Amino acid sequence: MPDDLKTLHPGPDGGRIHDAPLAAALSERYLAYAMSTIVSRSLPDVRDGLKPVHRRLLWAMQQLKLDPAGGFKKCARVVGDVIGKYHPHGDASVYEALVRLAQDFAARYPLVEGQGNFGNIDGDNAAAMRYTEAKLTEVAKALLEGIEDDATDFRATYDGEEQEPIVLPAAFPNLLANGANGIAVGMATSIPPHNAGELCSAALELLRIEHPANARDARPATTAELLRHVPGPDFPTGGVLVESAESILSAYETGRGGFRLRAKWERESLKNGTWQIVVTEIPYQVGKSRLIEQIAELMEAKKLPLLADIRDESTDVVRMVLEPRVRTVEPAVLMESLFRLTALESRIPLNMNVLTADRTPRVLGLRDVLRHWLDHREVVLVRRSKHRLAAIQRRLEVLDGYLIVFLNLDEVIRIVREEDHPKEALIRTFELTDIQAEAILNMRLRALRKLEEMELRREHKKLTTEGKALQRLLDSEPARWRRIGEEIEATREKFGSGSLGDRRTLQSEAPVAALIDESAFVEREPITVILSEKGWLRAVKGHLAADAELRFKEGDSLRLSLHAETSDRICFLASNGRSYTVKADSLPRGRGDGQPVRLTIDLGNEDEVVAAFLYREGLRFLLASGSGRGFIARSEDLLAEKRTGKQALVVEAPDRLVACVDAVGDSVAAIGENRKLLVFPLEQVPQMTRGRGVSLQSFKDGQLSDIKVFNRAEGLTWVLGGRTRTETALAGWRGNRGGAGKMPPNGFPKSNRFSG
Repeated sequence: MPDDLKTLHPGPDGGRIHDAPLAAALSERYLAYAMSTIVSRSLPDVRDGLKPVHRRLLWAMQQLKLDPAGGFKKCARVVGDVIGKYHPHGDASVYEALVRLAQDFAARYPLVEGQGNFGNIDGDNAAAMRYTEAKLTEVAKALLEGIEDDATDFRATYDGEEQEPIVLPAAFPNLLANGANGIAVGMATSIPPHNAGELCSAALELLRIEHPANARDARPATTAELLRHVPGPDFPTGGVLVESAESILSAYETGRGGFRLRAKWERESLKNGTWQIVVTEIPYQVGKSRLIEQIAELMEAKKLPLLADIRDESTDVVRMVLEPRVRTVEPAVLMESLFRLTALESRIPLNMNVLTADRTPRVLGLRDVLRHWLDHREVVLVRRSKHRLAAIQRRLEVLDGYLIVFLNLDEVIRIVREEDHPKEALIRTFELTDIQAEAILNMRLRALRKLEEMELRREHKKLTTEGKALQRLLDSEPARWRRIGEEIEATREKFGSGSLGDRRTLQSEAPVAALIDESAFVEREPITVILSEKGWLRAVKGHLAADAELRFKEGDSLRLSLHAETSDRICFLASNGRSYTVKADSLPRGRGDGQPVRLTIDLGNEDEVVAAFLYREGLRFLLASGSGRGFIARSEDLLAEKRTGKQALVVEAPDRLVACVDAVGDSVAAIGENRKLLVFPLEQVPQMTRGRGVSLQSFKDGQLSDIKVFNRAEGLTWVLGGRTRTETALAGWRGNRGGAGKMPPNGFPKSNRFSG
């Protein structure tokens, strides 16, 4: 008995139960689900650029004869045919796919022409499918061209009652022209739309380089050569592409990257020297109504102080009017603030993850995508040519039989009138094939005219010539590529110009990373930043006095406070040695308890904030750990862009950062838990951007309690009992960094801290 059958035993319903480890069973089933999602739902085919639902929609519409020149049919009829015959899923998802193919603001080259309400750029949904109608467009017709000529393979549908195409002939470069988006299991795809005329030009360039007249000159085309024809995506909603040439080249070379897309705007002059900005195109897939809401919310939160008002004056053409608060502000500065804070600038990702001809998911570059499309077109050309050649041969066989009739008309009539089995007699007498004999017997009497014989001879000659040309095409690879080039040239002429084909997205130079200070976009007002011992963070309006009464939760107290303005950036140093930067205007406001600091920065539960300071260029700080190690860090090196912060002082548990003090002075005073004080020159401490630091003070027992930087000439000060004491005779405690130190002067705080 095989090993895999030893675990089979009878079940309660008469079947057999197979015992298997749960992990193995789940892995097998999840893998099957993942592959089904990848192949049959989420990723497009590199050859026709379609997912199965879109392919089935176009095929069903062709079967319903919804040609571009014909009439419309209700979308409910189309959706019913699709889910009933080809796509066993919900009608809502199928109708959504149909609607997207018809939206001229979503699809660069719509494959469906809609009649009725198919939604709008504001984000409104389409009407129900019982109210809308649809038919195919010329682009869809190009995708389907030749499908009746055995151009592609078919397979049985899910119920085995119908046949559906595995891929469409795709005389149109649909994958890149219309793009695709999808999320599978463990992978995703995101391909922005492009200009079809430019894609055809790039494909012709690829043919010229890789299939030249002289085969010895053939070589692989480079991405840079193709980008001379495809400068970047071309979105249906227009916009301005602001991405460097190097970034675009890298994205198309690897198949991964992204593009920054900005709204198109212009300055419109008004009377009395005033002006306003008019936005006429917005980034791809950005809902206009939601964009206006976002800008209004930022104005309400006082994060757009340069903007006074926004109005939507759009009709079927986008027109958003932006009014500046003052006429002296530059329009570019105002728009820069909007680009930074709103969806008027969006990043469109590029991830050309597609299914190749062997149904394998792969991330392809621009050259490989075009190469796969061209290879598919060659397969289609060969299959259509063979299909046509077979049809010609069948017709020539019949025509040869007809011509025999005209040459032996009397004998044929005699056989038909007198023989009991005329078919066999004709075959025997004139050495005909079964097909020829059947065709002769089915001839009408009117076809026996002399004029008809001349027509048959002309048709025979024409088909013979066409057959020879097809055979030469099949026998010559260069001839096939020339024919494919002619077909692509025809596609470029048809879809590469006019209102549909002209480029809509403009190209612009990549903007400078930091044109202006972000603080210019924040309304400046004084605040006091307050952090409690238990980690509650808030900002109170105004600069509170040091002795101001503050309220905290029961059992909580003040850890630190500092005066700032809403335009400032605040750096927090935590016990884990990391620095975090927070914009002051983003802190929770009001006189309540605020919110936990861990909601603002990515701080672990076992870590706590040690110090905070206002970011200014040129500041220096001394960082020190409990083990007595540290270094001097610049404020620029402590500035962190991410919520997760930046590692400054490297510490390993249980060690931790215990101090971050201003490095202003010429001497350092360090005191440990063992009440040993050490004074040494500041110049002995190196400046670093990141690391464990150097030894500042050594301890036999305990760790560092406090550290301070001061000017030797002014003496060392500390706070005791509310009064400040100064010690200038420090010769007994002076030494080199890394020393142990001596007992502090009389009157030094028992807390071992300079601040008392």
